[in-house]
Amino acid sequence: MATVQRLTRTADFAAARREGRSWSDNVLVLVARPNGLGVSRAGYSVGKRVGNAVVRNRAKRRLRESVRASHIEKGWDLVFIARKDASGADFHTLDRSVTALVERAGVVKRPHDTD
Repeated sequence: MATVQRLTRTADFAAARREGRSWSDNVLVLVARPNGLGVSRAGYSVGKRVGNAVVRNRAKRRLRESVRASHIEKGWDLVFIARKDASGADFHTLDRSVTALVERAGVVKRPHDTD
């Protein structure tokens, strides 16, 4: 499984939004851009429209776990932006959304890839 590190700097989020491509569904938006590093980094944006602090933190925890379990190729900056529907979504709904978006973006590791 590839190591997915956290994307924390505001400048990195801004660069991903400015230079990356985006894919979306009714629960999430994924913005992805190549980063030229040996690891992939993921950041999470869950705004106040999703809910109060408890709901936002729950959504971020679920997203982090789903991304951790995904097989993401090395060398990508990924920003996951939660939409309002994420507030009522259970883990399996978020996981399906993450899986579908990373596959559409083409950043998922293929079974024949090693590492």
